[in-house]
Amino acid sequence: MIIRRGLVAALGSHFLAPHPPRLLHFGASLSCLPPLLPRRSRSNPRLCSSSLRLTTASGDMAESRSPPAAKKVEHVMQMFGDVRVDKYYWLRDDSRCNPDMLSYLRQENDYTHSVMSGTKEFENTLFAEIRGRIKEDDISAPLRKGPYYYYKKNLQGKEYVQHCRRLIADNKAEPSVYDTMPTGPDAPREHIILDENIKAQEYDYYSIGAFKASPDHKLVAYAEDTKGDEIYTVNVIDSETLKPLGQPLKGLTCYLEWAGNDALVYITMDEILRPDKVWLHKLGTEQSSDVCLYHEKDDMFSLDLHSSESHKYIFVASESKTTRFVFSLDVSKPQDGLKVLTPREDGIDSSVSHRGSHFFIQRRSTEFYNSELVACSVDDTSKTTVLIPHRESVKIQEIQLFRDHLAVFEREQGLQKITVHRLPAEGQPLNKLQAGRSVSFIDPVYSIDSTESEFSSIVLRFRYSSMKTPPSVYDYDMDSGTSVIKKIDTVLGGFDASNYVTERKWVTAADGTQIPMSIVYNKNLAKLDGSDPCLLYGYGSYEISVDPYFKASRLSLLDRGFIYVIAHVRGGGEMGRQWYENGKFLKKKNTFTDFIACAESLIELKYCSKEKLCVEGRSAGGLLMGAVLNMRPDLFKVVIAGVPFVDVLTTMLDPTIPLTTSEWEEWGDPRKEEFYFYMKSYSPVDNVTAQNYPNVLVTAGLNDPRVMYSEPAKFVAKLREMKTDNNLLLFKCELGAGHFSKSGRFEKLQEDAFTFAFMMKVLDMIPDSV
Repeated sequence: MIIRRGLVAALGSHFLAPHPPRLLHFGASLSCLPPLLPRRSRSNPRLCSSSLRLTTASGDMAESRSPPAAKKVEHVMQMFGDVRVDKYYWLRDDSRCNPDMLSYLRQENDYTHSVMSGTKEFENTLFAEIRGRIKEDDISAPLRKGPYYYYKKNLQGKEYVQHCRRLIADNKAEPSVYDTMPTGPDAPREHIILDENIKAQEYDYYSIGAFKASPDHKLVAYAEDTKGDEIYTVNVIDSETLKPLGQPLKGLTCYLEWAGNDALVYITMDEILRPDKVWLHKLGTEQSSDVCLYHEKDDMFSLDLHSSESHKYIFVASESKTTRFVFSLDVSKPQDGLKVLTPREDGIDSSVSHRGSHFFIQRRSTEFYNSELVACSVDDTSKTTVLIPHRESVKIQEIQLFRDHLAVFEREQGLQKITVHRLPAEGQPLNKLQAGRSVSFIDPVYSIDSTESEFSSIVLRFRYSSMKTPPSVYDYDMDSGTSVIKKIDTVLGGFDASNYVTERKWVTAADGTQIPMSIVYNKNLAKLDGSDPCLLYGYGSYEISVDPYFKASRLSLLDRGFIYVIAHVRGGGEMGRQWYENGKFLKKKNTFTDFIACAESLIELKYCSKEKLCVEGRSAGGLLMGAVLNMRPDLFKVVIAGVPFVDVLTTMLDPTIPLTTSEWEEWGDPRKEEFYFYMKSYSPVDNVTAQNYPNVLVTAGLNDPRVMYSEPAKFVAKLREMKTDNNLLLFKCELGAGHFSKSGRFEKLQEDAFTFAFMMKVLDMIPDSV
């Protein structure tokens, strides 16, 4: 599944589905995002140097300063006898060089700076508080891979990580959940393979999308993005000497795999940034001589790439929103090229794993909408055996294979679970699964993420968190059922999980559907009498599940009496495939009415009042914000729309914009009359009217390839023109970043501090003396 406009926005970069959308933004760090889950700009962004730096007015400026007014240039669009006039269409400039456009964005940034200048001291206090919860010098849970422990290391005061490893003294011993990486003077030395802090010194933006050691661990290939446009350069270095091997590979996605020790497989994009070609690169040769293994010419489809857990096959998938078919590449014989593994059949979505003499295929169709798991022989893929049948109430989210075990990540009643099955010995018949063992979790609502594990071991590694439990890494012994915590993120500043309460509430939507909400608050501060401030978050697109996750910066709200809520609205995947199907196409408005029902329920249940209700969504969740803003502006006090996909109709009518064609299977094809008028009825830019609106903060990134900066810019300009109130409307556009704002770990926290300061300014919660 290709994702687009918003995932990371929702979670704050907390996680990403195997195949993402118009991304959210949760709150941890993203590695490789499926190239363009969300929406990209029409052509490869090439910034003018003049657009790289943000200029702001100096000194304290009066809050009464008049907001900027964008010039109006009529642009007439006609279809199906319907005429739309877009006076701000001129704001779109694919080169990002138009001086009038850049001047307008700077004026908006200056105005935002002016309005918020009086709360800058409080914002700085929030930032120091949020940063003060972070253990700045820390390492990730070391992961055993072959003869080494690999891990990432943060240093005091540094924005980026170091990628490190240590040799395992006794690497012949079987991995165990009790393994610990030795440190100290007698331990094998730490080897720093890549220091992002050094690399990032040359750039305003720096992000690593892939970091892959070769099978023999002698080389490392890494993909770097230095603009935020998600177009990567891949470098190969000697893992010991750190010397580069050959010339960098340029213009790639972050999809990258080793094919043995001397070749790489990677994916490139077409002119609208659609991943369309997969290549084989032989180390030591020029990129121009690389072999194209497959070219997907259907612009409804994009390519995906991953290695099997056994590392014996590389799988290349071509996928639309409803169909996915897979090719295999035998790593031992890359010269043989790709072989069809699952054929292209409309409506059939398949994902493949490998173990021994079998391929394991997760298969979804209209009939088996929550997926089934089948197996077939490597030598005969036409005959399959059902291992896990389709179940109406349980969705197979993904599987993870081991030499002797199968771990199945599932979802039931809005909650995730892990079930582990023991497999017969490799080479033995695989006719059915033994009864599975479920992993137990303690919180009423929580979030689980799969992570890389050693294929040949009995140890399953996963990440766990809840809205009151910091991210934790567990190793689970699949034979004994023993869980051992390997790392729990340290939260400084006196954090005590027992001070917080997490709950699940169910809301009745307009059509009677029960909508789950996940809630957290500080039990010592929340009064639950309707007087508490509340922040309600929503997403609801691309079958993305926004599970109840932990975010340390959120404590600055909870410890000031805020109640934080996630509305698991239709269009997401929290309740299975049908939950998604009932929130897309001509049922998209269910996403919006579900969210409104959640907001009304919070007021009825006395979690808050209209005067204290703030709402937030990013990317496709920003579309949700724009829609409910127009539908029920009376219901909210504050609306935060991050990199919002708000010009839906115009964008989806333009096939030259990245991802538009593939997203006709998400939103509908507005070249068809029924979809045109349905889409127009909720597209935020097209539905701004002369009415009172709440206080609104809109953000954007000039280099954003998923949601073009001009969409939120147009939305703000039209709101300024039409709204009849004196409430705040601020627009903040990062001129040197993309969909995920700035790249440094502390720089990202500054965005949270700014957003929180805006909300508390509106709610009159900023103390007189900071």
